[in-house]
This record gives sequence, structure tokens and C-alpha cells, in this order.
Amino acid sequence: MNIIVCIKQVPETTEVRINPETNTLMREGVKAIINPFDMYAIEEALRLKERFGGKISVITMGPPQAEGALREAISMGADEGYLVCDRAFAGSDTWATSYTLAGAIKKLGSFDLIICGKQASDGDTAQVGPGISTHLNIPQVTYVKKVEEATDKTMRLERMLEEGYEIIETPLPALLTVVKEINEPRIPSLKGLMRAKSAKITTFTQKELDLDPQQIGLCGSPTQVVKIFTPAPRLGGQILKGEIPEIAKQLVDLIKGEVN
Repeated sequence: MNIIVCIKQVPETTEVRINPETNTLMREGVKAIINPFDMYAIEEALRLKERFGGKISVITMGPPQAEGALREAISMGADEGYLVCDRAFAGSDTWATSYTLAGAIKKLGSFDLIICGKQASDGDTAQVGPGISTHLNIPQVTYVKKVEEATDKTMRLERMLEEGYEIIETPLPALLTVVKEINEPRIPSLKGLMRAKSAKITTFTQKELDLDPQQIGLCGSPTQVVKIFTPAPRLGGQILKGEIPEIAKQLVDLIKGEVN
């Protein structure tokens, strides 16, 4: 089974800084890690490879430092790492990012399965995985919590819902986004760490991918961040006392006062 895992390098800290001029994340000087949900995607790919054989290619889009995320994935057991890196890709929103990653996946050739984490911890949009499937015109199953059965042509999955789960069967190739309930990521072995240190990381730029320049980076991003600000701190509230009818009347009067 030829599996592609899409990962993202994100800031480790929750204290994210924003460039006031471009309204984009400032990553300089901030320690970066693999997006936590993507760790489950890597682990599930490894488990599928152990069951069915094949190859795992890990791909990420980001600055040169994102190479470290690829090496970590290789240390866990992935076979290859691909970095999509070019200044032309800077400022991409989820649509432009998914378009660019889809172009890189086409460059890799045939595949059976793409696995992504359900969302990134820095954006929380959960849109890139579905966007990739749209650009590649393949089926997608989101919020996957278990792979029940798999053949070379189909896959049977449990998809997590708010109050339970549903069983879905999809033809391959397909794209999955996985949740943390699906597995427990492994710790890299010493042998894996040594292999990752010397592994070759292939870089794709705009020139290699030959993408439409009007659909990448800020130019190709229909979503624009107009303004970013820190909300004012909330003031202390008040506790309403008395019997329920009395409290209800106080609450109504307060709401009316706010509206007026």
C-alpha cells in the first residue's frame, strides 16, 4: 500500500505572535513541533504498512526549518520525506495550501491512501485535508477513529460523530483525516533516529511543481485576514441571588439594560 501522510510543523507554544503588517504567523524564534494530530496520522500509516506492506511518503509545506518535522516522521518509520518550500507559497490560506499540496502529491505519482490529522493546532480549520481531496478529485472520510478492514481496492472505517460513530466504506485511492482516538503514536527507536539523521529530504519549489501562480500564496488565497487584535479582558460579572422568579426578573432587566 502506497501511503502519503501530510503533516504540518506548528509552534509548540500557545503564545503565537502575529506580524502586524502581513497578519501572518511569526515563526522565528519559536520552537516548532509536528502538529499533534498529524502524529496520529503518521502512526496509522505505519500500522497499515505493517499489515499490508508498501511505502510511506511524508510531505509538508513550510519554511526550510520544517525539514526537521520530516526527519522526525522518518525516525518513526516513514520511508521518504518531501518539503514543499518556496517564498511564492508564503501566506497561503487553507485553499491555496491544499492546492499546493495536491500539486506536490501529483508530482509523487500514484498512491493508494492519503492520511492527514483532523486539523492543525495553530489554525484549527480542519479544511486542508478535505481541500486536498477536492483538488485531487478523490473520496474523503473525515474524523476517522478506526480502520476496520482494508483491501487493495476498498477500506472500511469508523467515523467519529458527536454522539457515536458511523461505518463508512470507501473506494481507494482516498483521503482520511484521523482523530486522536485512533491510536497511540510510537516513540522513535535509536535505529530510526540514526536513519532519519542521514535521510535525503527532497524539496519541491514552485518551479518543480509548475503551479498556477494565481492560485498560490497570498495571491491565490480567497481568505484574507483583515485585522487581528487581542480582545479586551472580561470584567468581573455579578451573582444574582434570590428565588428563581426573582433571579429571572433580575436577569431580564440586565439584558434589557445591555440592549438599550
